[in-house]
Amino acid sequence: MTEQQLPAWADPSVSPSELDPQGVSRRGLLRSAGLFGAAFALGSAATPTVAAAADDRPLGGGDPRLAYLVGDHHVHSVYSHDAKYTFSQLATAAAKYGLDWMVFNEHSNFGHASYGAAMEHKEILKARAENPRQLIFQGLEWYIPAAEHCTIFAAPGPHEVDVLTQFELAYDGKLLGYTDGAPGNPNTARNEAHAVKAIQWLAEQRRTGYVDDVLVFANHPMRLGIDSPHEMRNWRDAAPEIMIGMEGAPGAQGGGIPGWEGPTSQRGEYTNKPSVNSWAGYPEDTYVLYGGFDWMTSTVGGMWDAMLAEGKLFTITTNSDVHRVVFDTWKNGDWLPGQNFDNTGKIPDPVNTDSPQPGGDFWPGQFSRTHVGVTRYGYRAVMAGLRAGRVWLDHGHLLDGLDVRLQRDRDFGPGVTLGGRLRVRKGEKLTLNVTVTTTSRPNTQGILPQLAHVDLIRGAVRGPVTDRDTWKAPDTKVVQTKDVSGRTGTYTLRIPVTAGDESFYVRLRGSDGKRNGTGYLGAAIDPHGPIPHVPGDGDPWADTWFYSNPIFVDVVGS
Repeated sequence: MTEQQLPAWADPSVSPSELDPQGVSRRGLLRSAGLFGAAFALGSAATPTVAAAADDRPLGGGDPRLAYLVGDHHVHSVYSHDAKYTFSQLATAAAKYGLDWMVFNEHSNFGHASYGAAMEHKEILKARAENPRQLIFQGLEWYIPAAEHCTIFAAPGPHEVDVLTQFELAYDGKLLGYTDGAPGNPNTARNEAHAVKAIQWLAEQRRTGYVDDVLVFANHPMRLGIDSPHEMRNWRDAAPEIMIGMEGAPGAQGGGIPGWEGPTSQRGEYTNKPSVNSWAGYPEDTYVLYGGFDWMTSTVGGMWDAMLAEGKLFTITTNSDVHRVVFDTWKNGDWLPGQNFDNTGKIPDPVNTDSPQPGGDFWPGQFSRTHVGVTRYGYRAVMAGLRAGRVWLDHGHLLDGLDVRLQRDRDFGPGVTLGGRLRVRKGEKLTLNVTVTTTSRPNTQGILPQLAHVDLIRGAVRGPVTDRDTWKAPDTKVVQTKDVSGRTGTYTLRIPVTAGDESFYVRLRGSDGKRNGTGYLGAAIDPHGPIPHVPGDGDPWADTWFYSNPIFVDVVGS
C-alpha cells in the first residue's frame, strides 16, 4: 500500500490535531485491523462513566461495538535522568510487541522542565511522523506532594507541552521540596492539599479548552506505602473526570527473575519496608506483588475494591515503566565535560556493548499490556476509553482477546461492558457473557500461555465511606470460578447473576493456574488467589494473570 493509499490516521502528512477531533469511524478502524494483528478484539462499549440521572436511563442499557487497542502509559527515554533508551529504540520495540499507543512520561526535575520537555516534544512530533500507526502521547511522571508518582498525559495539540511544563514547575513535589508526608509532620497537610490543587488545576485546563484532554493515573501505589487511602480518595474526588485510576500492576516485572538481580529481588522491584512517610495502616507484607499485581489490586476485598464499593469507577492499568531492559547489552553514553542532566535535560544516547547490563524491565508490550476499548482510532478515543473504564489487562500475553457483557435475561441488546452501568430491578435475572480468545502463538519467552481459570468477583456498592482511610470492602469476594483448562480458540462463558436488594459490581480475574493460594484476606473471600514470590525467585513468565475493570449494577425498586 502506497503512502497515498493510507487511511487518514496512518498518513504522516496529517497532524494528530487534524485527524483526531472526529477520529476514524469504526468501519474504517476495522478495515485496517489487519495492521494491528492481535491488538484488536471485538466487544461492546461501556455507558459513560458519569451516568445520567436514574430516571433518564433505560433499564438494561445498550452499548456499541468496540475494537481494543493495546498500550502502555509509563515509558521512559533519554529525557529521564535514570533511563537509557532513545525514542527510536522504544518506538521500534513497541511496534515489535504490538502496541498501538504509548505515553512517554519522563521524570520531572529542573533539567526536564528547563530544557528536556521542549526537546522531547520535538522528538515526539518526529516519532509520530515516523510511526504513523502508533499513537504517541507526551506525558510526565509527577512526584505527588506527600506521596508517590503519577502519570499525567495530554491529548496532542498546541499546548500539550506547555501545560505539562507549567504543571511541573508549579506542582511537582520534588521540585518544590513538598515530599513530607508523615502524620505528625507540620508540612504534611500543606503538601497533601497542594496535590489536590494540582489535579484541580489540570482539570481546569481541560474544562477551559486549553488542552483537549488530560488524564492522571497513580503509579506503583504500594511500592513505598506512602499513598494513603484518604489521599487516593482525595485525588479521585478532586477531579474524577481526569484522575481516573491507578497502575493495577507496576512495571519492572523482570526484577524477580531468578539469579538476575540478587537474592532479595522482587517483581516490580517492590523491595521496600515501611518508612517515616508510609501510611501506618498498611501491613508490612503488603509491600510486595501478588502474582505480579500491586497488593491494592490483587487483594479481593482490598483497597481497589474499597474504592469501587463506593460506586465510583477507578480504572486499573498495567505497564512496563521501562528504564533498563533485562539482559539488554546497551549502556548509557558518556557525558561531555561540564554536562549533566540539570544543564541539558537529556542523558547521552546509549552505546551497545557485548555483555548484559543491569535492569529489571521489559520493553513496552513485551510482558505487560493494557487493552482499551475504542469506537474510533485516535488519541482522544484512547483517552475516552480509559476514562470510561473499557479496559482489561494481561501479563505474558495470556490472552488474545476478552469481551465482557452483562445484560438482563429479558433483553435482546448487547447489555453493557467494562466500566459501564446496568440499571435493573431487584431480583432480576442477568447473564454475564465472557468471551475469551486464547493465545494463538508463543510469547517472547517461547511459551504458549494457557488460561486455567476465570474468577467472578462481586462486591456490594454502599456509597461514600465515613472513614476515608479504610482499605477494606468486607462484602466483596470471589463468588464463582470457571475451570477453562485445555480450552482453546474463542469461547463464551455464560454466567448467571441475580440482582439482590442492593447495588453491586462484578469484575473478572484469571491466571495460568501455576501459582495460586489463599488470598490475602482469607479463603472465605478468595480461596485460590495470587501469592507473592520468594525473594530472588520470581519468574514472571511462570505466573501470569489477567484482570478486568468492573461493571456496575444499579438496583432500583422491585
